[in-house]
Amino acid sequence: MLVRLYALPAEPQSRLGSGISIRRAMAPERRLVVSWIEKTFGAGWAGEAEAAFSSTPTRMHVAVRDEKIVGFACHDVTALGFFGPTGVDEGMRGQGIGEALLLASLTAMREAGYGYAVIGGVGPAKFYERVAGAIEIPDSTPGIYAGMLFPEPVPEGH
Repeated sequence: MLVRLYALPAEPQSRLGSGISIRRAMAPERRLVVSWIEKTFGAGWAGEAEAAFSSTPTRMHVAVRDEKIVGFACHDVTALGFFGPTGVDEGMRGQGIGEALLLASLTAMREAGYGYAVIGGVGPAKFYERVAGAIEIPDSTPGIYAGMLFPEPVPEGH
């Protein structure tokens, strides 16, 4: 899917639940965050998350509640200009976390100079349409993910 970053709202409205914050992950958190992602979402997404820590600032936002990670979103990890992977702890869904993580990452991409973002291997297309105005890119599956090695069943959305 394609997102026009220049069309994002300057001040996105947040539905974020009480006590939840969104911020960039920091290098000292690398092992903790990647371990959580691998345990919660699998080795494939953990591998992509590792790449998010290869720059400063990191290319990952995390959702935190009670000093624990409850969600994450990456950008520029599998390919430049790409958003994802992203995931929210199953027990925390429905509180606006995914939306806030998406908008934080897309805003960071816009601030880095991108005009557009690509969301590859999309799972919840309607979500991306509603929150970011994303549009489908015809004939783009599997795209850059073709021939990729997977150590386990492919996560939904990849």
